[in-house]
Amino acid sequence: MLPITEIRTKASQWLGSEFNEETRNEVREMLDKDEKKLIDAFYQDLEFGTGGLRGIMGAGTNRMNIYTLGMATQGLSNYIIKQFGQSGIRVAVAHDCRNNSRYYAETTADIFSANGFDVYLFEALRPTPELSFAIRHYKCQSGVVITASHNPSEYNGYKAYWNDGGQVVPPHDKGIIDEVRKIKSVKEIKFKREKKKIKIIGKETDALFLQEVLKMRLNPDIINEFSDIGIVFTPIHGTGGTLIPDALRLFGFRNIISVPEQDKVDGNFPTVKSPNPEEPDALKMAIDKAIQTGAELVMATDPDADRLGIAVKDKHGNFVLLNGNQTGVILTYYILSQYKERNKYKGNEYIIKTIVTTDLLDKIAESFRVKCYNVLTGFKFFAELMRKLEGKETYIGGGEESYGFLPGDYVRDKDAVASCALVAEATAWAKSRGMSLYELLIDIYVSYGIYKEKLINLVRKGKEGADEIKGMMKSYRNDPPEEINRSKVVRIDDYETLISVNYVTGEKNNIGMVKSDVLQFFLEDGTKISVRPSGTEPKIKFYFSVNTKLESSLKFEETEKLLDQRIQGIIADMKLS
Repeated sequence: MLPITEIRTKASQWLGSEFNEETRNEVREMLDKDEKKLIDAFYQDLEFGTGGLRGIMGAGTNRMNIYTLGMATQGLSNYIIKQFGQSGIRVAVAHDCRNNSRYYAETTADIFSANGFDVYLFEALRPTPELSFAIRHYKCQSGVVITASHNPSEYNGYKAYWNDGGQVVPPHDKGIIDEVRKIKSVKEIKFKREKKKIKIIGKETDALFLQEVLKMRLNPDIINEFSDIGIVFTPIHGTGGTLIPDALRLFGFRNIISVPEQDKVDGNFPTVKSPNPEEPDALKMAIDKAIQTGAELVMATDPDADRLGIAVKDKHGNFVLLNGNQTGVILTYYILSQYKERNKYKGNEYIIKTIVTTDLLDKIAESFRVKCYNVLTGFKFFAELMRKLEGKETYIGGGEESYGFLPGDYVRDKDAVASCALVAEATAWAKSRGMSLYELLIDIYVSYGIYKEKLINLVRKGKEGADEIKGMMKSYRNDPPEEINRSKVVRIDDYETLISVNYVTGEKNNIGMVKSDVLQFFLEDGTKISVRPSGTEPKIKFYFSVNTKLESSLKFEETEKLLDQRIQGIIADMKLS
């Protein structure tokens, strides 16, 4: 960390006339009265990483503000010009519900316009998948969405996209980072707006996007028969409310129930601890509303509406939360089965999942003779593969365990708008077969085997924490366990060396992916354990996946408990509890 004298010198530079009065006042306040806050704000520069920026809002080099955002946008602009030339450049800009998101989006649009680009700026908050759609529809070279996903309310972020509508991947990510790092002063940022270069878009783009969403509908007749299914939807104060109720109605559903307190756009997220649809607390109000109204399905989206959490009734009539793997399994099975019923297969279809997502998706795809590609964590790798296979093979769906799913290829990022509509449709389809969505999931388990997954995050903050995480990964590589929870390790995949070692045969194979700091242990009993440090937070992630045969739906709860016990045994054996 920088000495306090250097931090104060660095902060004093933010008192210059190139910074606005609000920023200068905030910096003065820190210099005069709050050394701890000053250190946090200036001890390092907010890093533009492969996914863009994300940080706490406020004045300072380590904060999200129009100056750190401006340097990122200017660097991105310089890279775009290097790649595509000075003229004819188009970019799209969107934002979510967070505090300052509109301000940041307009600032981003101003800088793009000052660099000579034609800018398509959404009139108000919109879901991230619609930004991806707009890039493709308006034939843009790049785009940006202002969002910090499900982070706490004090955060905001900046995600950069490329001309295919996917987040930037190599070599462009490194190229953009290099250009951003070349910006040494805010004086290099072109802030002055070229108003004629900025086009405001809104309802007309919504309509075009929703028409593509509607193409994902597979069973309009069944929806018509069960159009009165009670569906509670909450955007948790975010962008989902702008399009998802419309998408559900467009599909044909009529009984859509809102949670009025959470329909209100509010970057402070006053009704939840965290606006994260993975968290039970985030769905509590919606579940209470479903109980009051007799609804059958609960759905919630994160602030930028790219991730989806759902709750369904179990056989006892109680609402249970499905995890991202389970939602992905239901949607994948539903889509693939309906393709088969309609003879839509041409023999070149495929789905995508990440290496830490349930392997049940591989089995389902195999049963329908559909390819299943595995990629590294992050939907940018979905987009990259889709671009490579465009015109050769047909993408029909895919998802990751972290609550993201994308049906169809009209966008290149996870899409909770279409996913919500398809979950509702799958509910209607299950009902037409005399089942609930929960019973459909158990039916899938009976056919393919029951898979149970769990994620543990070990948080290790600061330099000591970072060193500890590196030490753990080094230990797992240099001295890997021979068995875990009394089951032999039969294979280890190391994505840093890109070598897979089979300890039964001694065979070594290359892993055909880009390098990543991930280790996977495959056990004799079918268990898969994945270990990877987080790329955005001070934590190391452990993904556990166990499976076994499910003899009948009557034995579901009993079998699920046995798998839970196996996971707990693994956690205890690895000393993670």
